[in-house]
Amino acid sequence: MEKFDVVVIGAGPGGYPAAIRAAQLGASVAIIEREALGGTCLNWGCIPTKTLIASSDLYHRIKHAADLGIKPGRASFDYAAMKDRKDGVVTRLQGGVGQLLKANGVKVIKGQAEFVSRTRIAVTRQGKTRQIEAARTIIATGSTSAMPGFIPTHKRVMESRAFLDLAELPKSLTVLGGGVIGCEFACMAAQLGCKVTVVEMLEDILVVLDADLRRELRRHMVKHLKIKVLTGEAMQDITPTAEGVSGTVGKKTVTSEILLVSVGRTPVTDGLGLANAGIALDQSGCIGVDAHCRSAIANIFAIGDVTSGSTQLAHAATAEGITAAENACGQPTDADTLVPACIFTAPEIGCVGLSEQDAAAQGIDVAVGTYRLSGLGKAMAAGEEVGFVKWVADARTDQLLGAHAIGAHATELIAEACAAIRAELTAEELGRTIHCHPTFSEAWMEAAHALHGICIHQPPKRRR
Repeated sequence: MEKFDVVVIGAGPGGYPAAIRAAQLGASVAIIEREALGGTCLNWGCIPTKTLIASSDLYHRIKHAADLGIKPGRASFDYAAMKDRKDGVVTRLQGGVGQLLKANGVKVIKGQAEFVSRTRIAVTRQGKTRQIEAARTIIATGSTSAMPGFIPTHKRVMESRAFLDLAELPKSLTVLGGGVIGCEFACMAAQLGCKVTVVEMLEDILVVLDADLRRELRRHMVKHLKIKVLTGEAMQDITPTAEGVSGTVGKKTVTSEILLVSVGRTPVTDGLGLANAGIALDQSGCIGVDAHCRSAIANIFAIGDVTSGSTQLAHAATAEGITAAENACGQPTDADTLVPACIFTAPEIGCVGLSEQDAAAQGIDVAVGTYRLSGLGKAMAAGEEVGFVKWVADARTDQLLGAHAIGAHATELIAEACAAIRAELTAEELGRTIHCHPTFSEAWMEAAHALHGICIHQPPKRRR
């Protein structure tokens, strides 16, 4: 029986970095994956969706190129070719993960992992089972799309993974769920001319965001992308047929060719035999861990979407994977709790730290500084004037506590804000940091000045 210092179950964005980091620290490492290297993120999540979004965004910009003095003629797109490009990007990255694991001496084992005991794991593939010994194990099995029982089973009712396999874009689409994944798919499809309806039973889409960001996104989705957004009522009487899917939302009837179900994700623990290792799941079906990513069983760690309180973000899983590997190899490290979030809607959104609604819930007195991108020379020059950035700072100490951006390059801009918050900078310090001109990043400097009422490129507030 083969023995390893560290065995990682799951080769997604948390698992394969954990395996590589453990190998870097001198451990003998094996990684078990029942599907494809890279996990959901690389194969059926982050990468394929962003590849399609890049194509749809370019097409949308070409359609509106006349605004910049360019006449592209009659633009068109080939969705099948877009899918092929998406598949090619995934294949290349998947191969890269395999090469990295091999280069670091990590043994890749294909199959379904199941705990036999706290230190022994059975791996089954194509009806054959082998067992390996693991001194320490890191569980990184991620999550999968939730499909509630009231949703009918039909080829026209699908979750995001199945939608990504379509070789033809439907002419009409209903997205059930106004969260991150639902809104990203809705914007992508709408930019390609698909008639899209988003149904969210909560009072608004993306309720985790501050109201001003939600308003900005919803306004753009409705006005510029012609997306119909229905909130505050559940979709009922869902009826699929050979031609499409219908349902009722309040007094409205919604019909489309495809129903994309995007109502959340559930942790993947099936077949793991966790009880054999002494691991109990919480009420959400997740594994509880401490700041070291260690479970209640001393030699078993867990990271990413399968853990309690997960942010369900790939980069968070990566950071946790590295933390778990270091602790498993005797190098004590705490998981970082400052996790930025990026949403690839149209326009993009980036957030990190406290929001205004978070601060209010915690009773923290904050000062807020906002600056609209329409005031930037670079944004005007690029024809990307939609959106704003916002700082949230402690009203007493001026320390930056949160940052929020919506608009062009927001998912890139948030990195500066993350570094500033992690460094415990004040709004004054950030505002006095010289930013290149003309750039989008100047917005952070301007918003920091706006927080103190001294913004140069923004009219002062009217005094009563």
